[in-house]
Amino acid sequence: MMIRRFLTRVILLCTIGLVSLSCGGNSSESSGSNPSGTLIPAVEAAQAQYGTLPLTERLSGVVRAKNQVAIYSEVSAPIIRVHVENGDLVGEGDPLISLRATEFEERLKQAKANLQIAVAQTRQAEAELNRIKSELRRAQSLAEKNLSSEAELEMITTQFESADADVALARARVEQAQAQVDERQEELQQTVIRAPVDGTVGNRNAEVGMLVTSNTRLFTLGQLDSIRVEIVLTDRMLNYIETKQRTDIVADALPSGSIRAQLSRISPFLHPVTHSTDAEIDLSNPDNRLKPGMFVTVDVHYGESEQATKIPLSALYENPTTGGTGVYVAADSLDRFISQREGGVESKALTEPVAFDFVPVEVIARGRMDVAVTNVQPDQWVVTIGQDLFAGQKGTARVRPVTWQRVEQLQTLQREDLVQDLMQSRQAATPDSASLDHQQATPQ
Repeated sequence: MMIRRFLTRVILLCTIGLVSLSCGGNSSESSGSNPSGTLIPAVEAAQAQYGTLPLTERLSGVVRAKNQVAIYSEVSAPIIRVHVENGDLVGEGDPLISLRATEFEERLKQAKANLQIAVAQTRQAEAELNRIKSELRRAQSLAEKNLSSEAELEMITTQFESADADVALARARVEQAQAQVDERQEELQQTVIRAPVDGTVGNRNAEVGMLVTSNTRLFTLGQLDSIRVEIVLTDRMLNYIETKQRTDIVADALPSGSIRAQLSRISPFLHPVTHSTDAEIDLSNPDNRLKPGMFVTVDVHYGESEQATKIPLSALYENPTTGGTGVYVAADSLDRFISQREGGVESKALTEPVAFDFVPVEVIARGRMDVAVTNVQPDQWVVTIGQDLFAGQKGTARVRPVTWQRVEQLQTLQREDLVQDLMQSRQAATPDSASLDHQQATPQ
């Protein structure tokens, strides 16, 4: 529906341009009028073709760098030095930012002191345990000779068990103190934020003196020579889109306008609300033309239609009188009007009046730029712009024959670009007043 509304705007704007061109001159021929004074409309027409229709799904994608990660601080402290700038290449482990470490050094010293205390207490408890252990052996020896009472033996045994528990507790405190030392040591090391992977630095958000926390994003890091394009697939698309299918990534930043790659992977888990999933396309980016965060257009090619007659998508027209969908087909070939065309470039001149008939069609398959239909023969000429200028099932119009490249270009133009293109065409076809005045003033 969105494509149909856009194409309607394209047709209306181009129709205005065509009418302006056909009415720009002063002679009856340039105005598009017949001898009776009736205005003959001007339209654009392209020649139908025969073949298979590539089936594509056009989606929006977002560029991500390989191993793209956001850099955060694990500790809170002021920045004392920033080691890198946007665009710098760094290796894994290279320092990015240094934070003030005074507080963490003091905490580490305190933790080490607590460890020493715990170790000393452990030694003291072990010494006490050894002393009581000796007394217990003596008491057991006396008890075997009936030289000591049973109560004295039980008392020494209880003291031994208590001392043994004290040793176990002291050793646990040593382990606790050692863990605290390790933690403080790790915090001290985290005051120097290092690159987790090789890559290029960007999105710098760090200045000397700034207090950072664990919620402060400092940098974005990633490898720009290999990128990943992320797209979203609906559950319906999963019925015909699969991995390893061909995709075309279209972007103005690319020298050729597009680059081809395979669909790398599709997540098997769908979102519970949107019922969509993510798909990814891996491709090389040696010239760094595509930047992370860019929006690109992705055409996923998932097959071809059967052999049929193909026409541009803009040629389809819904007849307001009957409500049927069809195309306006020229009653005669237009080849005689374009016999002098070179290199496949469309004719800029309008033809003599040509008769057109409205032919109902059935859409067999629909592509991004063209459709396969019935009731139209290959090589017949169909109107692509200007259908609204016909009054019914039949009509007469002067025609500008155009190529498919021209039609596809119009279908991909933004609205502002389309208006500019029409204005340039009108200026090229109609000399300005200054030129006319100069020509009239020039003696013959």
